[in-house]
Amino acid sequence: MVENTHVLVVDDEEVVREGCRRVLTSKGYEIATAENGKRALEILAAQKIDIILLDLKMPVMGGEEVLLKTRDIYPEIPVVVITGHGTVDTAVECMKKGAYDFITKPFQIDQFLITVGRAADKRHLELKARQFEAENIRNLYDLNLEKSRLKTIINRMANGVMVTNRNLEVVLHNPALMRLMEIAERPKGPTPISKIIKDTALIDTLKQLLGDEESEGESISQEIQLKKNILRALSAPAIDPDRTVAGTVTVLEDITAFKQLDQMKSDFVNMVAHELRSPLVAIRQINSVLLEGLAGPLEEKQQDFVSRGMNKIDSLLNLINDLLDIAKLEAGKFVQHQVPTDISNIIEEIVALMEPRAQEQGIVLNHFFENLKPVQADPKKIEEIFNNLISNAINYSPEGGRVTISAKGLGEYMEIRVEDTGVGITKEELPKIFDKFYRVKNPKTRQVIGTGLGLAIVKGVVDAHQGSIQVESVPDVGTTFKVLLPMIDNKG
Repeated sequence: MVENTHVLVVDDEEVVREGCRRVLTSKGYEIATAENGKRALEILAAQKIDIILLDLKMPVMGGEEVLLKTRDIYPEIPVVVITGHGTVDTAVECMKKGAYDFITKPFQIDQFLITVGRAADKRHLELKARQFEAENIRNLYDLNLEKSRLKTIINRMANGVMVTNRNLEVVLHNPALMRLMEIAERPKGPTPISKIIKDTALIDTLKQLLGDEESEGESISQEIQLKKNILRALSAPAIDPDRTVAGTVTVLEDITAFKQLDQMKSDFVNMVAHELRSPLVAIRQINSVLLEGLAGPLEEKQQDFVSRGMNKIDSLLNLINDLLDIAKLEAGKFVQHQVPTDISNIIEEIVALMEPRAQEQGIVLNHFFENLKPVQADPKKIEEIFNNLISNAINYSPEGGRVTISAKGLGEYMEIRVEDTGVGITKEELPKIFDKFYRVKNPKTRQVIGTGLGLAIVKGVVDAHQGSIQVESVPDVGTTFKVLLPMIDNKG
């Protein structure tokens, strides 16, 4: 610990000063010398000194006076007294006046170096301790400042914030949480979560997060009912520096108004769809009567106009049916009548129906099945799924393309793939294709007519059958939709 250690040798004997210089310089110390106490104080005021070697008997200003002044002005610098009068009484008096240690003249070099080395260690340890203390004060200040900022932010949030420890005790919360939970008295100290949250599903979620050491990065969103209000709770584990779960963090948002607005939207869509469908069906029936000549013969141009009108009416009726299907899906009433269903028959019928259209567009339509069992499903809704997927595959494939439908059993599930060699979907758009009213933006597909509801209905039907749907696509190469549906065990 001698590197960058500055020693001031104060002695009126030049031979002692130079002797100390030679010995200490050879060991790496930086040396300054003074011939009396007054000069020593000037050096102390002008430069950094870590240790003072101080002779007691000197002219101008003696060592004892220097010792008293350094004790008041530089109390952190250890002073080693050099004296030729090495009595115990002198040593005791020097210690009382603030000296760190003393050595007597003439001194042994080894003992001299040991004493100076101890003083250097003391000096460096004190400097390090002071540095740590300053860092701790600064860190505590920064921590308190950060805590103050965090507390201000949390307390000003409109959403409720709740932090628990591993014992599921609430250790941090904000006023918004108390307001959402309709709790008048603010709890003091850690509070069992059951006194704040009554929803057992949310408590079970927090227990799940605490019990899963692999839950870092995981978050769970769920809705809870609180009297007339509906809250969305987003919960995540709180990870400590050792990468272990130390508790949970939950943010609660009041979504009652959004739910009411969504219900109003669904009711409005239902009402409009029903009100529009009845007159459109009546108009279609009238046009059908005209086309069949039951109201008298039509000329070729008149038939063409009425046929075009029928096509537009059919398009509107399809849109209305899609809107009603979406409303039923959101209400959980879309898939109700489920029976053992042979998927292969449904796909074969759809392929046979669409084969002429595929041939007209120059598209090869293939299908094959392997190791299939029935599924518990609503046949009409399953037909709607694959009618939509296969129709899309044909619509978005260029002339000379290929559409392949395959279905095979994989353990407890059936995997149905609808693959095409069409325009494909970009990576950015893939997460959005199951959103309502979303349509892929591609100049090559502008001629394809649609509402953007088909895939939203497909996903809703698949989910209602406890299945899953995934999509893979490469632009200008093709798209594959993969549907998984649970099969019925023959033993059941």
